[in-house]
Amino acid sequence: MEILTPEELKKKYTDPWITPYEEILTITDSDEEKIELIEYHPCPIGSDWMITQYQRTSPIVKCARRDGNKHTYYLDVGKCDLKLIPSLQAAGIAEVSIEGDEIKIHHMGLAGAGVGAAMCRGKAKGVKRVEIYEKGGGSKVGQACVITPKLHKVIIGIDDTDIPTEGATWTLANNIANEIQEEKGYRYLEHITCQLYPNNPNKTRNCVSIALTFAVMESQKEDLIQTVVDKLKKTTLSENTAIAVWDKLYIPKEVENYGLEAKKSMKYIDEACKIAKDNNIRVENVTGEAGLIGALAAIGLYNLPEEYGKVYCQEEEKYLNSSP
Repeated sequence: MEILTPEELKKKYTDPWITPYEEILTITDSDEEKIELIEYHPCPIGSDWMITQYQRTSPIVKCARRDGNKHTYYLDVGKCDLKLIPSLQAAGIAEVSIEGDEIKIHHMGLAGAGVGAAMCRGKAKGVKRVEIYEKGGGSKVGQACVITPKLHKVIIGIDDTDIPTEGATWTLANNIANEIQEEKGYRYLEHITCQLYPNNPNKTRNCVSIALTFAVMESQKEDLIQTVVDKLKKTTLSENTAIAVWDKLYIPKEVENYGLEAKKSMKYIDEACKIAKDNNIRVENVTGEAGLIGALAAIGLYNLPEEYGKVYCQEEEKYLNSSP
């Protein structure tokens, strides 16, 4: 077995068939029973082949998806026996473990997938070191354990920062997230614009809320949340700005249902406060409480990509037919 850092791996192995992954992140929560593995694939569109193979081959891969070159795998902590079969089950994850402040992912693959298991992943940003068991390539099996820092997910729902005459919540939220990443190094992962009920009479115009996602060390969570609150206080134009915060990998079903309902009907603050309290969703009233309605809905919609931008509106056909 060889144990190498990314820099050592880059110097020692320069073969023309090794193409490094851009970045690898491993995220868990306080339960430490599940892992979200995020890999930025080296190719421009990523690899649906890899997504398919990992789900077919590994029982501990519960689901996987590709968004551009970003591959996201949801994994159980544990191990399994992999039966590698060319073309059919050519690559997968044999073991996932958490050891102190590190997460270890044991990859296996045939031929090119084996090169990816050790060499390509081992050179990525975010990797601390790689344990190479077999190098792979040609028709051989490649396998390696990729060791990365243990990060925690923080999802922050934000709403009601603008007023009818000026402002834009989606851009303000993005600017704040980018500032935090630049100033503090907290990894800004996602910005999701969630379409809510179009007929809401209290909306500024389009009626959307925002979910921001970060990956941070456990010790950085509180500072991240407070930094978001502080920056919103300085920049919001509204007296009703609020955020909702969730730090688990999976969203409670009641909160998901609330998010879906908020796309189709009016919601009110009493219900939002109760659902947040019942599901241990943290609430911060930045300048007021009304923004919690949309902020909580953004948390609920976070794991429902097919619903983010969908419009539910009885008046939609009338609006479309009356457009110039």
